[in-house]
Amino acid sequence: MLERVLPLRGRKRGKADDLPVRVGHLGPRQSRMLEYDQNLVWVTLLLLAYGLVMVYSATISFHDSPRYAQWSPYHYFVRDVFSIAAALLASWIVVQIPMSELQKWSMRLFFFSLLGLVVVLLPHIGKDVNGSKRWVMFPGGLNFQPSELVKLTALLYAADFMVRKQEVKQSFLKTFLPMMVVMMLVGVLLLAEPDMGAFLVIASITLAILFLGGANGKLFAGFSVAVIGAFVLMIVLSPWRRDRIFAYLNPWNEANALGSAYQLSHALIAMGRGEWFGVGLGGSIEKLHYLPEAHTDFLLAIIGEELGLVGVGAVILAFFWIVHRAFSIGRQALVLDRIYSALVAQGVGVWIGGQAFINIGVNLGLLPTKGLTLPLMSYGGSALLLNCMAIAVLLRVDFENRVLMRGGHV
Repeated sequence: MLERVLPLRGRKRGKADDLPVRVGHLGPRQSRMLEYDQNLVWVTLLLLAYGLVMVYSATISFHDSPRYAQWSPYHYFVRDVFSIAAALLASWIVVQIPMSELQKWSMRLFFFSLLGLVVVLLPHIGKDVNGSKRWVMFPGGLNFQPSELVKLTALLYAADFMVRKQEVKQSFLKTFLPMMVVMMLVGVLLLAEPDMGAFLVIASITLAILFLGGANGKLFAGFSVAVIGAFVLMIVLSPWRRDRIFAYLNPWNEANALGSAYQLSHALIAMGRGEWFGVGLGGSIEKLHYLPEAHTDFLLAIIGEELGLVGVGAVILAFFWIVHRAFSIGRQALVLDRIYSALVAQGVGVWIGGQAFINIGVNLGLLPTKGLTLPLMSYGGSALLLNCMAIAVLLRVDFENRVLMRGGHV
């Protein structure tokens, strides 16, 4: 028998009797089945498996190149399996942590993660790849990208910040100015790498939580304009970023197609070849050293080529469902007067959905080329680890919601 939740009306929020009323009866086995969101777990696991298959397909021919000749055809597949296993283990640990503990430690975790952005810039520690220092090197060939950790800790910090500032959230000096200073610090550190894509995601998460937290509308609009203005200024003052923008507007120009828009033009060719149902799994031509970063930033282009519009549509629907579920969990937490948990859940939705939107837009030629991976799917251990941990936090919020709706305590 299914359970329906009916919130009490006409009561003052925050009191014990403001909890939803449970209608119906659940047996022990049914209660256990409903202790967590099985659908969210399955969709996440399916995206991880989908990404694993496509990463293997995208990298199967890498060993033909002299650059990758020392590695076997299964090198990236094995590393991706290891990354997924580590991410699932970390997620299992995170889902055990009560939201009250995360809130208590959120500020310290955030400022600790900022140390990673400093460490990555130090000589002999940060790993330089294509002119960017975004990874910290560890023994055994393992690398970690601190900016991915900052995405999660910034989300937790921003949610806690808005809860603490509930009484003064309309004040510029006490709410917006401190957050602007913190975001400027994050921006300076990330642009020193440089990693404008990560800064874009973190700024979007912060703005979304400020908005959802009920910040003053006029001040929020001013803060948003300032952030957008900063991005425009960075593009205008950076010749190579400016060239990338203009190349995106006309990728088929001969100079652009062989230069700044090289990746985009080949991604569009891959999408065009796939048509409705694709050329078949493993049949991509663009992955044969034509499309750079086919296993990371442009994995969706390989999906489009091999599995067509159907394969791309499945990815879009899966991310749409995750975002919808995140906001539903957040709304339920708000009904239960759990403001921090509500902001965190919806922040996870903004993060996963926003980054997926940017990556999909880049692959389809709708947005300028930006180095952001497809969450839960693209190759990259740091991103997979933190994406799964974010989903685990979302599952924890949902779990605590369900416990409270049964009359329990968290």
